[in-house]
Formats: sequence, C-alpha cells, structure tokens
Amino acid sequence: MTKKRPTIDDVASLSGVARVTVSRVLNGGENVRAEVRERVLKAVEQLDYRVNVQARTLAGGSSQLVTIVHPVDQETEPNSYWESALELGALRACTSQGLQLVTRRIARPDWGERRWVTELINQAFVEGIILTPPFSDDRNLCQFIADRGCALVCIAPGSPNNNVPATVGIDDERAGFEIADHLLQLGHRHFAFIGGLIGHSAAEQRWDGVLRAMREAGIPPSQIESLQGDFTFKSGVDLAREALAKAPGPTAIICANDDMAVGALFAAHKLGIEIPEHLSITGFDNTPVSARIWPPLTTIHQPIQEMGSRAVELIVEQLKRPNGQFSPHHERLDHLLIERESSAAPAGVV
Repeated sequence: MTKKRPTIDDVASLSGVARVTVSRVLNGGENVRAEVRERVLKAVEQLDYRVNVQARTLAGGSSQLVTIVHPVDQETEPNSYWESALELGALRACTSQGLQLVTRRIARPDWGERRWVTELINQAFVEGIILTPPFSDDRNLCQFIADRGCALVCIAPGSPNNNVPATVGIDDERAGFEIADHLLQLGHRHFAFIGGLIGHSAAEQRWDGVLRAMREAGIPPSQIESLQGDFTFKSGVDLAREALAKAPGPTAIICANDDMAVGALFAAHKLGIEIPEHLSITGFDNTPVSARIWPPLTTIHQPIQEMGSRAVELIVEQLKRPNGQFSPHHERLDHLLIERESSAAPAGVV
C-alpha cells in the first residue's frame, strides 16, 4: 500500500498552528514569531512534507522554483565538490523558505546562448536564478535576466556588476595575497602558480593577490611562473610536472583550487620529491580531500555552502520587494587560511 503523502493540514496539526500560519512560514512571510516558525519547520522535517509546486502554481500563480546554473565542459571533469556544496547550501535554504531548488547544467556550446534562460523563465516558471562562474561574470547575460523581471544572484563574480541585483563571494584577491604571503614568510622565493580557466575572474583575482604579495616582498616577476590550468586534477598533474622540469624549479607551487593542488601533489610524489621538505604546495577551497591526502593541504577555506544558502536568501528578499524596490547587495563572506603539512620552510632556510 502506498503511504499517504503528508499535507499542509498535517503540518498545521503537528505544529499546533493554523494552516494559514504554515503557509506564511513556508512562503517566508513576516509577522511570525521565531518560536512558531521553528515549530512549523520541525514539523515539516518530521513529516518529510513537500510543497506541491503544481498546485501552488495553479492557485497563486507562483511556482516557488529557484534554479542554480552550472557550466558543463565535456572536455574536462566537473569540480564536483564546488557544485555539490553550493547546491547543498542552496537546498537547505530553499527547504526552510518553502521553495524548490532545481539544477540546470549548460554545455559549453550553449554558454553564449539565451534560449535556456527563456525556457527557465517562460516554460519552467522559475522565479529566481543563481549563476555560478563563468555565467556570473557575463554582464550581458545578467542584464538579459534582469530585464525579464527574474530574481538573480551571482556567485563569486570577479567584480560588482551593476546589472546584478545581488552577488555573494569572498575577497579572492585578498585570499591570494594571504596564501602567497604565508609562503613568503616561510622563506620561499621561487614560485609557480597554476591558475584556473581563462576568463574565470575569481581565479584571476587570486593571481592578482599573489602578485601583490610578491611586489610587496620585493620579489621580481621572473621568480614566479604562471601556468594556465582548468581546475582539474589532470591539469594539476601536467602543469606541476612542467614547472618542476625547469631549472631552477620552484620551491612552492600555488594552485587556484584544491583539485589542481592534489594533482600537483601526485606529480611530485611520482617524481620522488619530498613534501614539504623540498617542495611546498597549496590549494584553494578547503575541500574535504584537502584534509585527507598526505600531506594534508595548506589551503584557503571559502564557505561554499554558505554562499549557496545566502544566494537563496537574497533571491527571497528580491521576491518580497518587486518592481525595483530591492537595493543592490554585494556581499563578501569571510575566508580563512588553513595551514597544514603541505607547506614549510624551503630546504636550507631555518
């Protein structure tokens, strides 16, 4: 026998409130006491209640759908943790707000198209769109979405964009500076930097921060080699090998994400290079793997799940204040340098 699906009346009964109060909580409405809101959300979780999106659309003309958009490149593996962490944060926020999250992946040939945006808004009735890089750096795309009255938030754009109502990210330039300064303080003077995809503004800002740290330390540009990666493990392996084959090789490799840093570690191990005794390697993101490999990675922690949840919260704020009443909001979350065993003073430096 099929188990009966819980209804909004079941939620109201379990939480001891009226049906209209449950509806107000699920729609993110105001004038609900914190204690009442908590009771309703606990009942929703206990009953595993799911909003009937089709019924809601027919009744009130509102789909309550939010979409997070990721790029897909068939030639490279996806940055799975980045995507899953963003989605987990966004899903948790959607659940608490009574929204439904859907994910859309756009293949590289369609990155410059607008058809998929029109389909999301006019056919799927999506009310809010969350763009990840490189879409979050596409000013024309952002304007196209805004012109159609859809709530929009950009994750980790390279710079504030007047075409975007809201953005969420960290200070990537500052983070790049901090990880380079960490290595400089240890005594390193010869570096390689493995960057991300061309046009990925956040990764380019990390490179800018590294360069600033070098300038302030009086290190000439000739003592740091820049290599163009693509955020994948394979590019970390290949480019680390390339950098280490040159003389004099780097004593430290700075990578624009953890996947490439793990690849660089793999390459160094294969070459018989001891880490960190003869080579330091750093990453970026503080993904779970960064603490599980050997040696564990020194990296920058950025709150990826919080980015996803804040993006949804900012979508909700826009939906509450239609017709241009929402003031542009560009939010920077805190990052943190995580020092682990993959970085140390170079050989001969005490």
